[in-house]
Amino acid sequence: MLLDFIHFAWSALSGHRLRTTLSVLGVAVGIAAVVALTALGEGARQYVIQEFTSIGSNLLSVLPGKTETTGAMPGMGGVPNDLTLQDLLALRRHIHSAQYIVPVSMGTETVSHGERRRQVAVIGSSPEFLQARELRVAQGHFLPASDVERGAPVAVIGQTVARELFPGQQALGQVIRIGEWRMRVIGVLAEIGTQLGVKMDEVVIVPVATGMKMFNRSSLFRILVKVRSPKDLDSACDQVIAILTERHDEEDVTCITQKAVISTFSSILQTLTWVLVAIGAISLTVAGIGVMNVMLVTVAERTEEIGLLRALGATRGNILGVFLVEAVMLAGIGGIIGLLVGLGGVHLLTWWYPAVPASPPIWAIVAALGLAMILGGTFGVVPARRAAKLDPIMALQRR
Repeated sequence: MLLDFIHFAWSALSGHRLRTTLSVLGVAVGIAAVVALTALGEGARQYVIQEFTSIGSNLLSVLPGKTETTGAMPGMGGVPNDLTLQDLLALRRHIHSAQYIVPVSMGTETVSHGERRRQVAVIGSSPEFLQARELRVAQGHFLPASDVERGAPVAVIGQTVARELFPGQQALGQVIRIGEWRMRVIGVLAEIGTQLGVKMDEVVIVPVATGMKMFNRSSLFRILVKVRSPKDLDSACDQVIAILTERHDEEDVTCITQKAVISTFSSILQTLTWVLVAIGAISLTVAGIGVMNVMLVTVAERTEEIGLLRALGATRGNILGVFLVEAVMLAGIGGIIGLLVGLGGVHLLTWWYPAVPASPPIWAIVAALGLAMILGGTFGVVPARRAAKLDPIMALQRR
């Protein structure tokens, strides 16, 4: 019986190709939208997670300022107390679960060599920055081990900076200017790309004391604490706050664990994905209404055919089944085409921009196809019931 319904419905659909094509197109656009949008949302979530886990999951950041005391984002605007190098040394003395405790200062300055110059991010740090941020040195060596309170006129530069300032030349041993400061290049980082939103190939790294003097800063941008095991993150964070609260006579720092950042971003982007799914579902609903309109027109045009079928013994259930199958087939064909188009678009996006691992989750594909079929059946009920209720005698009299 079902095969007969499918054959009959297919014959009806193929007999009105333009109308069928437009209905299928509407459903296909909705499905493609759901697949593409969920792939983008999931891709963004995976990208953020990869960015943060690329430097390990056992890292926490200590920022000057606290939301409760400043009324703003930590580290933004004025803070009650500076995060100093003495604070760094105190943390190094007392937090035994830490593998590395690293100072970070930040600024932007023009770096030049001869007539060549460019604007770069200048990071002031210590030798442990290399291991804490999972970096590698391609040439030379990283910052020398020394007292963090004493600077030195040396710099480690990124690959892009090396290529642009010293095209076809050896960068090691050369002297560059960072603003008004003369610095000797002692190392070149291996190419790494973007890490936590910073293009590491376009940075210059100097000793932290030098960096703070260079930008006339009294406070560190942040302190990175890398613990030996992720299970030590929470206890290390509590220790950091306790130590700095005692030193500053108030709790005026913010401690952010890598785990908390990943969890927060993942939650936000998951919500964004659901919002995108809802947008795609709206377009699918519009497509379902289009299917209903097409089926209503079809019922009106096939009144005589319905009357003839009833006269030949077809029951109301048979008529209802035929038109429901026809509506579901419209939605199903549109769903399959939309799925192929959506997957093709996602594949093209990942080929064009491979850094974002965009891929629709399986649940989104199943849900999109299932929703298309459900909407097809739901919006097909009204025209199908109208067809089933037609009086066969009255329908034949319209000939």
